[in-house]
Amino acid sequence: MGTIAKFFANFVGEILFTLVLTPFFCMPNFYIPITDPTWIFFLVLSIVLFAPMILERLRLPSIVGMIVAGVVIGPYGLHVLERDASFEIFGKVGLYYIMFLASLEMNLVDVWKNRNSALGFGLLSFALPFAVGVGVNLSVLNMTLPAAILVASMYAAHTLLTYPIVMRWGLSRHRAVGIAVGGTIITNILTLLVLAVVGGMFRPDADSFNLALLVGKVCLTGGLIAWSFPRICRWFFRRLDDSIVQYIFVLALVFLAAGLMEWVGMEGILGAFLVGLVLNREIPPAGPLMNHIEFVGNALFIPYFLIGVGMLINVQTMLTGWQVFFIAGVMLLTGTGGKWLSARLSQRLFRWSKAEGSIVVGLSTARAAATLAIALVGYDIIMPDGSHLLGDSILNASMLLILGSCLIASMTTERAAHHIVLSGEAKQESSGEAKDTLLVALHNPRTLIPMVNLALMLRTPSATAQLTAVSVILGDDANVRSEAQKQLDYAAKMAAAINVRMQTHCRWSVNPVTGIVHAAKESEASDILIGLHQKVTIGETFYGKFATDLLAAAGQQILLYRPLVPIYSLRRLHVVVPRKAEFDPGFRHWCHRVATLSAQISARLSVYSGSTTLDAVRNMWRTQHHTVEADYHDYSSWNDFLPLAERLRPDHLVVFIAAHKGMPSYHRYIETIPQQVERYFSARSTLIIFPARPGGAANAVADLRSGISVMQK
Repeated sequence: MGTIAKFFANFVGEILFTLVLTPFFCMPNFYIPITDPTWIFFLVLSIVLFAPMILERLRLPSIVGMIVAGVVIGPYGLHVLERDASFEIFGKVGLYYIMFLASLEMNLVDVWKNRNSALGFGLLSFALPFAVGVGVNLSVLNMTLPAAILVASMYAAHTLLTYPIVMRWGLSRHRAVGIAVGGTIITNILTLLVLAVVGGMFRPDADSFNLALLVGKVCLTGGLIAWSFPRICRWFFRRLDDSIVQYIFVLALVFLAAGLMEWVGMEGILGAFLVGLVLNREIPPAGPLMNHIEFVGNALFIPYFLIGVGMLINVQTMLTGWQVFFIAGVMLLTGTGGKWLSARLSQRLFRWSKAEGSIVVGLSTARAAATLAIALVGYDIIMPDGSHLLGDSILNASMLLILGSCLIASMTTERAAHHIVLSGEAKQESSGEAKDTLLVALHNPRTLIPMVNLALMLRTPSATAQLTAVSVILGDDANVRSEAQKQLDYAAKMAAAINVRMQTHCRWSVNPVTGIVHAAKESEASDILIGLHQKVTIGETFYGKFATDLLAAAGQQILLYRPLVPIYSLRRLHVVVPRKAEFDPGFRHWCHRVATLSAQISARLSVYSGSTTLDAVRNMWRTQHHTVEADYHDYSSWNDFLPLAERLRPDHLVVFIAAHKGMPSYHRYIETIPQQVERYFSARSTLIIFPARPGGAANAVADLRSGISVMQK
């Protein structure tokens, strides 16, 4: 067996050698460094492909692998490639991209919830390492004052490189993680400001440098970006829902902000970071646009940038003496010690547990994006005597700082997360999610995209949650079935774009209601999502015959949706809840769905009901551990929704929680909802939810979640 394995390994190795290495040596004009664009790009893609695989086995961050690969193939390594214009162009794009993604992927809802602790930790986490770092750099490393300030900002900055570890342990919504994310925003903004000031002092036009004027221009430009970009983005998204076009538009905004910041005398990375913050709520984390942004950045721009950074590292200077390693050791000790001390002082000030302090230490110790930016900007600054502000030794030591801090942060975060989970402190992190299935009925091609988008946003972000699309065929027409199958295929493609598997069924039935009910039973659906009926004649009812019959036949929770603007552009959900809704069997389930939708699209909630019911809704979301931004209104105008209609704007969604007859919350005003929707909300996106009836499939899901049988109640 061992002989066969050895033979197979040798055979595979020969094939790889033939396919990958032979073309280089068989080229007629082969020489090193390679200058042919085709082979340059092939080699870069090979590194992007294989480096993460190797580093994963060594349990090292992929960022380290890309930098090491750049060292090996760069001018100071084997000199396979030159650091040509392509690395400079893609490098700048990658630098902007990595700063943009760093702020875009932050959970600002959790940050706002823990804003006081996050602000305190962020300020302390910047000031303490920065102050200590300046002193150490001047006294121990004998740097000039500008270089000491710039390197000290490396100690103050940090990157959430170990965030995937806390996600793997199920702690992404833990309080300590939200505080660390908020602190990251504060430290990175302050660090980039220091970088901009030092960089501005050494620009070619530095003779006219005025700090007060620079701060004023930066505040004005930043305010313009923060005010206008979200509005422009929402306007654009409402009119064009193609995710590729939206991606190009967002990327254009990133470079526009970077260009504006450079125009006023700052570094462009501050503009890219700011765009990620202001567009954070406009780009849902589970949407196709976010998937495109992450895919392109992680597959091309960021790896190209990191490889280019590695090419700048001069290995020869490292091997000629101990100076680089001494500088790197001092930098690593100062930066790590400053972050550890900041987290422990914050732990005492804000009364965190010891485990929470440890996980904040782990999350705030790693350095990558901002440190790379500072090192490169400092290296590009040329002093009057012709030397670099941050020379080769500092640049090389900065790369070792990144490597060492990533290793320390990974081990610290892993240990702290393990302790929190085993000690039981993670119970507050439980999301209350349970296995459920959302079934979306597709029929109208014009509403296909908004229906699927809503289904993706309502879906529980869990591996156990299922999504099913169904189209019912009433006749034997092959063309009708072909068109229905095309719709289902497109729906599955939309889901696959964000790595969600959607099951599709095109089934024949004597009537659509029977087909949907049978499909819901077969898939054990907890929810059925259908489009809200559009009246064609005066004699038709508001819900239409299909929805009316489905409400009578199905026991699952049913959602009727009328989309007028894209779901991603919604900024607020107005949820109207009948009194005594907390006593309905489906109360827990619709609370979960509404909170999930709010979190996915980063929309604030306004809830309207009686005071007792409002307290029940608030407590339910607290019990389910949903982090929602909500305000609650004691509402009594059930016979006339005009006061509510006056609060709605085009980018708002009104959600009515209805009730079946016989439920505790049912009242005769439920029957007036259709007339009032037609009267006041005909120009607004609307979602009407009929909670599951006793015995419905949604109750079974709620029973699994709570552990209490509805029948026993």
